[in-house]
Amino acid sequence: MSHTNDKIRNIAIIAHVDHGKTTLVDGLLWQAGTFRQNQQVAERAMDSLDLEKERGITLVAKNGSVIYKGVRVNLVDTPGHADFGGEVERGLEMVDGVLLLVDAAEGPLPQTRFVLKHAMERDLKIVVVMNKIDRPDARPKEVLDEVYGLFLDLDAKDHQIDFPIIYTNARKRIAVKDPEDRENGKDLTLLFDAILEHIPGPKIEEGPLRMLITNTNYSDYLGRLAVGKIFSGQVKIGDKVILCQENGASPETKITALFAYEGLKTVPVEVAGAGDIAIVAGIEELKIGDTVCEAGKPEPLKRIYVEQPTISIEMLVNGSPTAGRDGNRLTSRVLWDRIEKELRTNVSLLAERGQTSDVIILRGRGELQFAVLAEQMRREGFEFMLGRPKVINRDNNGVLEEPLEHVVMDIPENCVGAVTEKLGIRKGEMTNLQKMGADRVRLEFDIPSRGLIGFRAQFLNDTRGLGLMSSYFNGYIPHKGHIIDRINGALVADRPGKTTPYAIFNLEDRGKMLVKEGTEVYEGMIIGENNRPNDINVDITREKKLTNIRAAGSDENIILTPVPALTLEWCIAWLADDEVVEVTPNHLRLRKRVLASNKRSIIRTPKDEKD
Repeated sequence: MSHTNDKIRNIAIIAHVDHGKTTLVDGLLWQAGTFRQNQQVAERAMDSLDLEKERGITLVAKNGSVIYKGVRVNLVDTPGHADFGGEVERGLEMVDGVLLLVDAAEGPLPQTRFVLKHAMERDLKIVVVMNKIDRPDARPKEVLDEVYGLFLDLDAKDHQIDFPIIYTNARKRIAVKDPEDRENGKDLTLLFDAILEHIPGPKIEEGPLRMLITNTNYSDYLGRLAVGKIFSGQVKIGDKVILCQENGASPETKITALFAYEGLKTVPVEVAGAGDIAIVAGIEELKIGDTVCEAGKPEPLKRIYVEQPTISIEMLVNGSPTAGRDGNRLTSRVLWDRIEKELRTNVSLLAERGQTSDVIILRGRGELQFAVLAEQMRREGFEFMLGRPKVINRDNNGVLEEPLEHVVMDIPENCVGAVTEKLGIRKGEMTNLQKMGADRVRLEFDIPSRGLIGFRAQFLNDTRGLGLMSSYFNGYIPHKGHIIDRINGALVADRPGKTTPYAIFNLEDRGKMLVKEGTEVYEGMIIGENNRPNDINVDITREKKLTNIRAAGSDENIILTPVPALTLEWCIAWLADDEVVEVTPNHLRLRKRVLASNKRSIIRTPKDEKD
């Protein structure tokens, strides 16, 4: 037997990246009185990580809670980038309905499709929220037609396609039923009322305690914390419980602390019941997907499984001449301990030891996922090296298959030729071309995942920074053979020392520099991108010889081309198979795997990625 708890609503807010999820959560928190009127609150309050604030995107699913008309509304803010889809999938396990956020100008994009597909598979109640109706290029009627088309394309059932729709301006915290009526909007009351009316309360199952762990945390005072939804029974401090894990049940343990969400904070509570999202302490060896059960009554819930990784990358112990100067955590044991810690909370990341003790193989969803993890680790004092990302192929009855991505791009009309040509070289096939108005075009391509490695920087170049690109995993196809990636070779330092303006000035004709004057280099370190396909070993530490002979024009001022700061995403995407990026707390250095110039070839030989 089961019944519904009408005093609780568990909802997730899902959308494509940058469609306004976290800003809308801010509005809901303000409307519910979570903050005082004179309280200083940063924008996107739920984006609490430094990296989230810097990049302006959500990276980790987070929880909050508000009270509206006597009903507790538990909010789950999910990432909008496809590389963090695992966060979305585990967040959906806690909720009974979703707010599907769509930009009133851009319409449904790849991640919108990804998150909606998973919500429909779980038969969650969906409320469509069309945001940014104040944009000058907003087209709410056409976008609504596209939303209906997306539901039909995903084989929506009758009750799923009969969704309510609310129009919002999250920045101004208003919700209206008609986009033409936005000037009369006062607050988000309409949205709150739609949540209470259309999203059901959680189903309460009869029986003993069963709580599904969907997230984990750590406290210096309480140890490991388990975050999850209680499906049946209740839990109190002092209760004896067991943990149903993937390979059986754990020994009996005791709940030492119990918390619930109140706004963005956690507050201690005496008891939590079915339907609640709670945080418990006292269980040490836990993983996401485990079930907390009453002692002596193991009844595990269905485990959380996410889509398999499609890309792998090597993480290596830093073996460069500069190792140990910046960071203090660089041994293979310390690196592996940190990765194991990450695996406890990141369900979409897998890791295994490499063929040698100094190599760890990471498997994930995309380059950004690896870059974010690497950025977090370097800020914690770690030093390591990363290789070139590779796709994970599979054998299907003797046929080698590779992952396929569906790419959607909104670009200026005059950039269509350049973008289409580059994707054609990378084995992409156009599936749609649509005029979007205001001299913009939407292109859709199916392309092997490895064809997108390193493409984003080139795409931004070709569209002069005005293009928008996103993608999602679209199954497997037979392997398409070699794909041309980076055409240019590298300029490689042939000796240690510091770069000089004189040497850089004389090498600028050879290619694009990646280091500034005064930078310390070592043999085998990459200092620039060659204009030609092959690598060149160069002396970038050469100084001008001083003589007492002067000639007209020989002592003109040296003006160097500015060098942009390297980013982790760019470095990872730029690498060739025989290169790695050295990551330290203060520096990013590109280098050859083999440093000695007499032990490596300058001729780049492309390989098919069939391993």
